Amino acid sequence: MSVELGWYSGARRCPSPHVNARPHGEVSLLVIHNISLPAGCFGLPYIDQLFQGCLDIRADASFAQLAGLEVSAHFLIRRDGECVQYVSCLDRAWHAGVSCYGERENCNDFSIGIELEGTDTDPYTAAQYQALTLLTQELLQAYPLLSVERIVGHCDIAPQRKTDPGPSFDWQRYRRALSLKNENLAPRP
Repeated sequence: MSVELGWYSGARRCPSPHVNARPHGEVSLLVIHNISLPAGCFGLPYIDQLFQGCLDIRADASFAQLAGLEVSAHFLIRRDGECVQYVSCLDRAWHAGVSCYGERENCNDFSIGIELEGTDTDPYTAAQYQALTLLTQELLQAYPLLSVERIVGHCDIAPQRKTDPGPSFDWQRYRRALSLKNENLAPRP
């Protein structure tokens, strides 16, 4: 698999209109999120519809609060491990909102957003960790300014507003899997 022209070959494409150009073309941060629509419900078409700007807000009472919302992410990893891509990594997805990493504001300008289908409290699946690890490895290879140290949760860049990916996300498991992948990719003496 690879990331060519900003598109990941391991993902189903589902282009979003909620996108614009990166102001400096930089990709140097990876942000992990979670999403479920309706909250706590999985495997439904509503996330695709939200990111594509065609969500019928009458489909569920909780969707009323999403009326007029223009949001997207680069990727979604569903519970079964399916990877969906909405925005080219070369473009700016609208996933982080008001955010700050270090001294830099507007994280959308320089980050890639990955949504995990889930909630703060439901454990993520083995298939999701596997797909996330594979995707992350491809992104680390494609974008040299990214590093394992520059992978954060939405809660880290917008702590007053966001809690995702939540306490159910196993950062140690994820980082350990990335470390093992890096060891397998390292040149042998």
